[in-house]
Amino acid sequence: MIFSCITFSQTDSNTVKSEWKHSVVSALTLTQVSFSDWAQGGENALAWTLTLEGKSELDRANLNWNNTYKFAYGQTKLGAGDLKKTDDKIDLSSVLTMKYGVYVNPYLGATFKSQFDKGVKYAGTTKVTVSQFFDPGYFTQSAGVGYQPIPQIKTRLGAALREILSAKYGYADDAKTTALEKSKVEGGMESVTEIEWKIEDNILFTSKIEMFAPFKTFDEVVMRGDNTLAMKVSKYVTTNLNVQFINEKKVTPRTQFKETLSLGISYTLL
Repeated sequence: MIFSCITFSQTDSNTVKSEWKHSVVSALTLTQVSFSDWAQGGENALAWTLTLEGKSELDRANLNWNNTYKFAYGQTKLGAGDLKKTDDKIDLSSVLTMKYGVYVNPYLGATFKSQFDKGVKYAGTTKVTVSQFFDPGYFTQSAGVGYQPIPQIKTRLGAALREILSAKYGYADDAKTTALEKSKVEGGMESVTEIEWKIEDNILFTSKIEMFAPFKTFDEVVMRGDNTLAMKVSKYVTTNLNVQFINEKKVTPRTQFKETLSLGISYTLL
């Protein structure tokens, strides 16, 4: 397995220093196994994953504007089988917060979530396409109050509009009608909690828990979680454990989980 991670931050080098702080982290994971006259058996395998995460933040005494983006795509191939997708993420977020104190910090926020490629479910030799780019696509616009009790934890609560776009695969469909609805807009309450905790000098824990409760079906809370424990073993060696979960009854009655463990080499450019 070969894993590379590149981290860098940029600042304006002009006479007037930029107030924006930018950071980007990219990672490429490759796994390849090949057999030739191997008596113990096995199949050739190839897997790869490319990720890109970044943040652009403007932080002043009276306001904070935080923009984040996460992209991921990965595939695997076992033996003579087809390439199968293992990772696919588009996650954009922008939050503008006015700073009035610890307890009263009004905010405006917007998020977008989707994927790059079609998603396929496999049952033996049967393949069924269940999603694709912008199907589904989730837009959320919100406004409310933010709270930051300590520097490591931020949380916010507000009213939100959530729009679902789904032209073909029914993520926005209303089961009570005969026609296929291609979009759906619902109002509700939003709660987002973010944690960025440096446990030790070489251990960082980050977590983001998002909840949306529609006004019409307030008991059917949509919950998403993205949690990462990053450990720097030495100057160039790092390991990451990522656990994601999604609880959305209208998509599937059971909670979805995804776990990824990676070990590799990191390098800081700037």
